[in-house]
This record gives sequence, C-alpha cells and structure tokens, in this order.
Amino acid sequence: MTCGVFLELLAREASPVEFEGPLVQARAQGAPPAVLEELEETKLAALRVRTIMRRHARRENELAALFDTAGDLAGLRDLDAVLEAITRRARRLLNADIAYLTLNDDARGDTYMRVTDGSVSAAFRRLRLPMGTGLVGLVAQTAMPYNSAHYLKDAQFEHRGFIDDAVAEEGLVAILGVPMRLGSRVIGVLTAANRSQRPFDQEEVALLGSLAAHAAIAIDNARLLEETRTALTELSAANEEVKARSAAVERAARAHDRMTAVVVRGGGVEDVGAVVTELLGGTLHVLDADGRRLATTGAASEPLGDDELGGVSASAHSARAQGRTVRRGDLWIASVSTGDEMLGTLVLRTADEVDDADQRILERAALVTALLLLFQRSATEAEGRVRGELLDDLLSGRRAGAEALTARARRVGVDLDAPHVVLCAKYDSREHRPRAAFWASSFAAVEHGLAASRAEEIVLLLPGDRPGDAARRVAKELGASLGGAATVGAAGPVRGPGGVASAHREAQRCADALLALGRRGDGAGASELGFVGLLIGDDRDVTGFLGSALGPVLDYDDRRGTALVQTLEAYFGTGGSLSRTAERLHIHVNTVSQRLDRIARLLGDDWQTPERALELQLALRLHRLSR
Repeated sequence: MTCGVFLELLAREASPVEFEGPLVQARAQGAPPAVLEELEETKLAALRVRTIMRRHARRENELAALFDTAGDLAGLRDLDAVLEAITRRARRLLNADIAYLTLNDDARGDTYMRVTDGSVSAAFRRLRLPMGTGLVGLVAQTAMPYNSAHYLKDAQFEHRGFIDDAVAEEGLVAILGVPMRLGSRVIGVLTAANRSQRPFDQEEVALLGSLAAHAAIAIDNARLLEETRTALTELSAANEEVKARSAAVERAARAHDRMTAVVVRGGGVEDVGAVVTELLGGTLHVLDADGRRLATTGAASEPLGDDELGGVSASAHSARAQGRTVRRGDLWIASVSTGDEMLGTLVLRTADEVDDADQRILERAALVTALLLLFQRSATEAEGRVRGELLDDLLSGRRAGAEALTARARRVGVDLDAPHVVLCAKYDSREHRPRAAFWASSFAAVEHGLAASRAEEIVLLLPGDRPGDAARRVAKELGASLGGAATVGAAGPVRGPGGVASAHREAQRCADALLALGRRGDGAGASELGFVGLLIGDDRDVTGFLGSALGPVLDYDDRRGTALVQTLEAYFGTGGSLSRTAERLHIHVNTVSQRLDRIARLLGDDWQTPERALELQLALRLHRLSR
C-alpha cells in the first residue's frame, strides 16, 4: 500500500470518509507501524488539500455569481428582475432556505419587504419592520451586519409580536442580514435565513455583503435611469408644448393680423365675428352693453334665450373683472370693454373644447370689437354734433335761411319736405344725460332723423306721420337704455323747417301733461290726450277732437237722419235721468233707452265713465258752438 492512493482520492473528489479506507486496509494486512504512521500523515495532508480545493471551488462559484450580477447590472432593464436575481443567488450561494431584500422608507421610519425568494408566508412578504426592531430593523438602523443561529431565542434583538409571528409562520430559525449602502446612507437590508439552527461564518457574511453592495448599485442605477427617463420625457413634453405654444402664438398672430386688417379697411363687428367663427367654429353672438344683438356669425344656431341672456350678463361682468374668457355651459363669454365702461359682449356657442390659445383669440376679438365700437361711437358723436346743431337751428324758429336748413338736412340724409314728428323725451336724472345723448344720436342716425340733447330732455325729429306710435317706441327703448323711466310727448306731423319749433313746444307740453297725469314712463301724442291735447296743442284742432269723441254718433245722424246727438245732450243735461230726458224730448222712455243703447254700440260700453262722459260733454258743447 503506497501513499499515491490518496492522490487518486483527491482526483475523484472523494468524501472524507473514503480517506480512512487505505489505513483500515493497511492495518488489516498487518503493515508495520512506520508504514501506518506515514499513511496517517499523508491522509491528513490530503484532507487539508481537499479542504483548500473545496474552498477555492466555492470562491470560484462566488466570484462567478458576482460576475454574473455585475453583468446583470451592466444590462439593467428591469430593476425587479435584477433584485430577484441577486436574492436568488444569495439564497443559492449561502445554501439558505430563504433570502429576502427590504428597502427603507424614510417617510414612515421603517423598512419593508421588497423581494423574497423561497418565502411561503403571505404575512411575511407583507412585513414592515420599524427601525431598530428585530434583526433586519437593527441592521437598517445601525448599518452593521447581524446574524443569529436561533433568532426567536436571541435576546440581543428587540422582539415585536407581529414580527415574531411572521417569522414563526415562515418557520425561520437562523438569520443573517447585511446593510445595503449608498455611500454612508443605508437604503435597505439583504438577508439570508434557514429554517433550522445554523451558524454563519465570516466568509458567508462577506459574500452576502458583496451581493448587497451590488443590489444597492442596481437600485441607484435604476433610480438614475428612471430620473433620466423622466427628464427625457419631461423634455420631450416640454418640446411638444413649446411647439404647440409656437403654433398657437402663430395662429393667434395670424388671427390678430386679420382682425387688424378688418379695422384698417373699415369693416364692422360682423367681419370680426366672421374671422372668429372661421378659426374657432361655432356661432358668435355680438351683443351691445344692454344685451341687444349687434351681429351673429358662423354656423346656424338658435338665438340666445332670455334665461341664457341673464346668465351671459353675469358672466360678462365676471369676465371683465377677471380679464379673461369665462365659460358657461357650451357658451364662452368675453367682455368687450374699456378700462371703465362695458361696451358689449362676445358669446361663442360651440360644442368643441376651447383651449387657452382659442380663448386668447376670442379675447383679442373682444379687444378689436371694443376698438370698432369706440370708432363707431366717435363717428356717431361727430355726426350727432352735426345733426344736433342742425336741429338746434330748426328749434330756434328763425324763418330766415329755410332753404339753407333744408340743404343742410339733405346732406345728412334728412328730407325736411317729407312728414316728420317731433318728440320731447324727459328723464329723471342729469346723470343720465351722456348716455341719453349717445342713445338719441345713434337712434336718430339709424332712423334718418335728427337729435339734440338739452337739460333733462332729448329732442328728436323723426320721419313719419304717427306721433303717438313714435312716442311710445322711444319711451320704451330709451327707458331700457337708461335703466329708468323716459316720458315722451310727440307732435306733428310737420313738413318743412318752419313748423318744427311750434311742434317742439307742443311736444314739450304733451310730455309735461303725461307727467301731470301720472303717466311717467309713457309716450303719447297731443291728439291722443283727448281734451287735454286740445288744450295744449298749438293748432287747436277742434275738428279732430270732435271726430275722436263724437265722430261715430255724428256720422250715424248724418246717414240716418236720427237725433242721437240731441238725445245725448238732453241725457247729460238732465243729470242722466231717462224720464226727464223723455219729457224734454217729448218721446217715450223706451225710445230714450233704445237711443242710448245705439249710442253705446257706437261709442263703446265705457261712454258713461267719468272721463269719457267729461270728454263727450265738452265735445257736445264745442259741436253746438261750432254750429
């Protein structure tokens, strides 16, 4: 038996027990003591060589694992996959039953399970350990590696019931934990554990520490990669936003250029609205300061309802206060205003979403519309001054220069040879004078008439031959514009410049009479005020008064040869007594009743009311005097 047999055992990586075989065989063969001693020494040397070889093999495996981990880090794509690979290698290299990795949560002051390999307990995989509690919590707090051959019986750790319950449910006994560091900061713990009692040597602690360092690098690289990706995404988004903003600015600039061109070439608010609806779609309503429609452009749409107009008014004031567009349902509202005055409102109705850039276009359109309205106001005021001076000259009553006045009127589109009515409008407060003057000037220009503003009254000369109708219309529209009552008296019609002054005086008296009669805010012509109109009129139109009061009865008597007027005089003369009327006329009472019924059918059932009765008696007296 030679010592070479141990080399053969080393070559085939035999177990330590097999190295006892040559000695047992030599003793059985009766080998001398010297040979037995040599074989014993050779055996021990071979076992030492075997241990060194196994240590080198193990180290080679550890280095291979670390090399593979470094390769995983170099090709890092998925952080979870890399951490799972590191945990799996830690479990395999340390021959552990389970390996797991926790990450620190600085906000909550604990460390929580991030990745596990070999775990069978759901409660264990959801475990969060406060700093300093348990083995893992202590490692996370102190940045030092700790291990325990039997954790649940180890008094060096602070035990918590929920932690020990989870460890017991997982069946863990021996635990080794090492910190994962980034510089001086601990970001988590890498742990290997067995379900049986087992000590961990220094080589295993060092190996697990190396894997923990790789895990920390993986986490940091993933963070940097994520930050880079986020930065690139944000940069791309910023670039897209810059492009979008540039496109919006260019679009808004083109819109502004087109709207400016509208102003330059003398266009109106309709042209500005057409530009807006061409760019934004929908329907644009342009309203004046009182909510009246100035123009509508775009797709066919229903007009704004009364409830919508109420909401638009409130939103317009909100838009003016905020200095931007306000949304109300499918309406987008922009205020047309100057620094201290509301000129109107733009209301865009659209089912499409209106972004910030589109809102800026609508706001630019509101600004351009405000400029157009101011230009129109300036032009109207200038024309109004010309028309006002002409009407002042007509109201002066000077007979000289009639032809010159007629020529001046013709230059502003007024034909004084046609019938005109003169209106005098009275309002409550001097504060309303600027607004009333502007309204009257605009109204007169539209109606091809003249207007002049005087102390607490507006004078209008308008084409037409129905003074009462014109008075009521002006009372309604001027009152709405002022937000208060406007009382309007009218006279006419007149032809030529000569009758304007006297008609104005009659219209003034008519307005005063309306106020005296308690008809504030109403409008009427002198002929519509009955005998009051007869009193205040310059021409004292007795025939017209008789016609309006007794005309149907007079006509009936003329056609039929009856005596209804005589019966009416007798009836009023006897204080409304049927019997005394019959006695005075020498007829039967039934005949009187029949005649009065006929009169009621001709004059209306209210002919005996105090007001009508007074007018009828005045008319009867004038009729008798005129005969």
